[in-house]
Amino acid sequence: MISPDRKVIIFGLDSAPPELIFDKWLDYLPNIKNLVSNGIFGKLESTIPAITCPAWASMVTSTNPGKLGIYGFRNRNHYDYEGLCFVDSNTINAETIWSILSRYDKKTIVIGVPQTYPPKPVYNGHMVTCFLTPDKNCQYTYPADLKYEVERVSEGYILDVDNFRSGEKEDILNTVYEMTRKRFKLARHFIKNKEWDFFMMVEMGTDRIQHAFWGFFDNRHSMYFPGNKYENVIFDYYKYIDEEIGKTLALLDKDTIVLIVSDHGAKMMEGGICINEWLINNGYLKLVHYPEEITQINKHMIDWDKTMVWGEGGYYGRLFFNVKGREPRGVIPKQNYEFLRNELITALEDLRDEKGQSINTKVFKPEEIYSECRNIPPDLIVYYGDLSWRSIGSVGHNTIWTNENDTGSDDANHAQHGIFVMYDDNGYHSERRDDLKIMDVAPTVLDRMGIEIPPYMEGNVIK
Repeated sequence: MISPDRKVIIFGLDSAPPELIFDKWLDYLPNIKNLVSNGIFGKLESTIPAITCPAWASMVTSTNPGKLGIYGFRNRNHYDYEGLCFVDSNTINAETIWSILSRYDKKTIVIGVPQTYPPKPVYNGHMVTCFLTPDKNCQYTYPADLKYEVERVSEGYILDVDNFRSGEKEDILNTVYEMTRKRFKLARHFIKNKEWDFFMMVEMGTDRIQHAFWGFFDNRHSMYFPGNKYENVIFDYYKYIDEEIGKTLALLDKDTIVLIVSDHGAKMMEGGICINEWLINNGYLKLVHYPEEITQINKHMIDWDKTMVWGEGGYYGRLFFNVKGREPRGVIPKQNYEFLRNELITALEDLRDEKGQSINTKVFKPEEIYSECRNIPPDLIVYYGDLSWRSIGSVGHNTIWTNENDTGSDDANHAQHGIFVMYDDNGYHSERRDDLKIMDVAPTVLDRMGIEIPPYMEGNVIK
């Protein structure tokens, strides 16, 4: 345990991949490289699923998604057919780093960390909520009057890039830069003008720019052609992020502990697999009428008396079973539940592309990957092609395979490993680690700040 007087700052870069930061572009990112060269760094294994919610929540609580009861942005509230409900800060049932530190009279500042809307009281601290905030007419700061300072300093704060899945590439690019500039400007203002012991900010621009422009720089992508207008967009943006981090580091005391983390990584999206089309073709799902055009599936389209399984789309797939005595019109006898799950796992993991090659799909039973499962977990979680393929939930495709995302233009999918960098002036010299996990971050921060680690935390202190 380190001195309790040490400060800690965390720069969160949503979706930043180690393959780009460490292996490809590090020499062009001098400020990040300096931290890497004098600290611990490596791939940071994310949660399953590797998605913003629950990954950031697991990071700041050191609690697995099952114990949090959060299996994605949207989750089932009841065993019915009413669809899924969005998560928010009230969904998190474990203490965050900043709430623990507040109990020890540590002053905290939190900017943009996902799942902080609506803002909860931050004793001894300040908060600006995240991209899940519906709009700026909502209360998005704590205390409430902090909003006026945020707007004044940033000259119009930007919560997110709302159109990052549209074809408006120039507008997306301009908004990403403007959002990032305003967020770092605000962060530096807080660093200089407010007392703090712990500071954490998350920048969403890294995620948004990758989803919008990955196909323009990755020469393996079907959209790529050399010399295109946007070929260097992601590279240039990471250089800009590095500059913003450098300007911020210049304001810190030399003994401040600095972390750079991401919640998961990113990779090229090879295409989409229509999860409900596959279920229809294999006799697990029955529609009342098959649509004449591509349509998002809903409860009114499904013949529940003849349906065993339905699915949800996203960067990963989720399957829900229609079980007798559990769902209102369940058809699967409870004694057949496990047999059916195993049958589906075998079939999905053997899924082959149009050339007959296995795509390396992975399927998970929630109770086998989490210490417990609160709320209502999916019956199965599916990583198509180990996250190289997106799960497409809509129907009307008349095929299982698609090259496009069904919720807007998207070139990238998520990857299981994000990044971790920690500089704490302890004499480390570029120590690369391969055993780092997302739930290690919270106990490591508490340890470095001299705070007792709660026994429920699941991660390990990174020594």
